[in-house]
Amino acid sequence: MNTLRLDDSRPGVVRLTLHRPDRLNAMTAEMFVELAEAAERIRLDDSIRAVVLCGAGAGFCAGYDVEAAKDFAATSTAQLLDLQDSAWRALHAIYSLPKPVIAAVHGAAVGGGFSLSLAADIRLAGASARFQAIFIRRGLSGADLGTSWFLPRMVGTGLAAELLYTGRPVYAEEAVRIGIANRTVADEVLLDEADELAGRIAEHAPLAVALTKRSLRANVDAPSLLTALELESRAQVSLMHQQLNF
Repeated sequence: MNTLRLDDSRPGVVRLTLHRPDRLNAMTAEMFVELAEAAERIRLDDSIRAVVLCGAGAGFCAGYDVEAAKDFAATSTAQLLDLQDSAWRALHAIYSLPKPVIAAVHGAAVGGGFSLSLAADIRLAGASARFQAIFIRRGLSGADLGTSWFLPRMVGTGLAAELLYTGRPVYAEEAVRIGIANRTVADEVLLDEADELAGRIAEHAPLAVALTKRSLRANVDAPSLLTALELESRAQVSLMHQQLNF
């Protein structure tokens, strides 16, 4: 892959690194394809139990590459739709992984980079982290690549509206306070902290973790407590015979 790196960091844990450091890991059409390919590799590799998603160099991801975006005016509507579809498929491939994904965010996570960080299960914010739905400042809809779905679930509709309508940045401490990030970590130990957390998850039975993730994701939108209880029960019973270890 040209825009990404996949590296084992400890048993059961892989680092998926956005690797265009000279462009602040800005997204391109090639990166969208490679993200989907990397997600499929991870999904099929039973030795991988947790993923650390990070960016090389000075930041996490600066969104779509502005140099590539200069071609948009001369690009057909059909071609732009294909590009947008490729982008959301890449993000959804990361979001739908059966294995937990921890985003280790330092520096800029803006535009599509912000959306990608939101697709992770857990976000650790380096002290330098800056989360920003910058689309509105580019004359585009603030609702892009899942932000209008992710943000209200994390911060509530009122604050989500503020962030999407203004495009203002959210720095590490505020990100933790409002629920975008789990906690702040010094930049110099961010990846170590993310690897350690992923390692603790990887110690558990893979099927138990996968079914926990499926239940958590599904029950965010469950219409009732009874629906959630039913889904949890089916997953739990499927594990009881072979997985119990007391």
